Amino acid sequence: MILIVDDNPDNIFSLKSLLKLHNFAVDTANSGEEALRKVLKNTYALIIVDVQMPDMDGFEVAEAISGYSKAQNTPIIFLSALNKEKQYITKGYTAGGSDYLTKPIDPDILLLKVKTFYKLSEQTKELNRIQNSLKKEVESRKQVQDELAVNMNELRSVMEALPLIAFTVNKNGQIDYVNEQWYEFSALLTAFPEVHPDDAPICHNWELAFSEGREYSSEVRLKKINNATYRHYFMKIKPIVQDKEILKWVGTFMDIHHQKTLNELLEQKVKERTMDLTEKNEELETRNHELQQFAWVASHDLKEPLRKIQTFNYLIKDRYLKNNAEANVFLDKVILASERMSDLIDNLLNYSRLSASSLFQPTDLNTILEEILSDLEISINEKKASITFGRMPMIDSIPSQIRQVFQNLISNGLKFSKKDIAPLIIISSDYVDEKAISAPPLNDGKYCRIHFEDNGIGFEEEYIDKIFVIFQRLHTRETYEGTGIGLAITKKIIDKHNGVIGARSKVEKGSVFTLILPVKNNSLNN
Repeated sequence: MILIVDDNPDNIFSLKSLLKLHNFAVDTANSGEEALRKVLKNTYALIIVDVQMPDMDGFEVAEAISGYSKAQNTPIIFLSALNKEKQYITKGYTAGGSDYLTKPIDPDILLLKVKTFYKLSEQTKELNRIQNSLKKEVESRKQVQDELAVNMNELRSVMEALPLIAFTVNKNGQIDYVNEQWYEFSALLTAFPEVHPDDAPICHNWELAFSEGREYSSEVRLKKINNATYRHYFMKIKPIVQDKEILKWVGTFMDIHHQKTLNELLEQKVKERTMDLTEKNEELETRNHELQQFAWVASHDLKEPLRKIQTFNYLIKDRYLKNNAEANVFLDKVILASERMSDLIDNLLNYSRLSASSLFQPTDLNTILEEILSDLEISINEKKASITFGRMPMIDSIPSQIRQVFQNLISNGLKFSKKDIAPLIIISSDYVDEKAISAPPLNDGKYCRIHFEDNGIGFEEEYIDKIFVIFQRLHTRETYEGTGIGLAITKKIIDKHNGVIGARSKVEKGSVFTLILPVKNNSLNN
């Protein structure tokens, strides 16, 4: 049975469906804790673990499993969408993982790896079962030498039936028994099969293990007699001990040539897929550049006729319709609509610009806030608003974009205020050590958390996801002006800064928008 561990039900469903389609028995766990409980109760041939999970991540799960004697040899495949760097992959193997795949996962590659590890696990379990059985047989008959001889005869019978190359070595280091498959690689009982020249150190290591009386295992390539080709085998040699004395050694060679060939094929496919992705990325960069150029040209061509419409409407209004109140009302609507269209084009252009690469640099957030409050002075005075902020940290950012984020959030606090109640906006900051809205504050950390709290009209929290989508509005244009792009631009800028944005709100109780931004960022955002 295969255990899938993932906190995302959609991921579990897709993996479970894929494996069941290929006749694998599947069990699932929605968290690391649930997975550990199931590992204690059940035996699994393979465990597939998602790295990014709350409370207990995939690496911690693997380390915990390795501490369980019954599961410490169970193969573990890590899946990750974010942690693709070498350090995380290395950490996965260090934690006890057998393989590390990054998302999006190629189903064919995943299936090949699952089949490979599943087969290896089953073969290992079978080998361990046989070895444990042999050990019990030896221990149960250690009272007399005759019983030991009977036991060895039984052992040899089992070895003949094994789909492995099997042999025994006496305590003097001489081979005294081999099964029939041995002779496919050596013509003599006492002659060890020819090892690939590159694997020669393995023989020395086995001699060292023999002298120290410890178990030895390794991969090795053996030369087949009939066609002089080398095949990959997994060698394992284990001592049989009675009363703390080694009586004999039992060795096996398990054929893993097919698995090794599959791994090499998988590596080649991964290499080819990487090259394809590189080409696609270059093509996407070209397309993005073309789209940015189109956005600039389109915005210019759209705004030019709008400017003429506005200009001539003002001329008509001033020269010919001063005394026509009804016509003035309609003309004002035309002018207002053209101004909204102009704002919409500007905002769309700003949104498209966010795809371009920009340089990060050390930024004083205090200076940015002071400049914004100066620019919004008229609106603040008209609303009789009160805006306070504590000492802000220095972070690496794209200053013009962070300025736009802060101005959008402060402007929204002024715009969506209650009637007859002066707006109050409080801006505060602290440090956290993880990119989570609810992370505990620290004196110092890798991330800066900034809160924008207001006493405005608020909104239902069920619409939180909606407010960050382009062109989505919670209020009519007649009630509150705007284009519905401001918060979409804000979220895209925060994403570009490798940060997160969240919100809390209650109707008529105000809102709190929270940003989490890395204190240190890359010098170039691609």
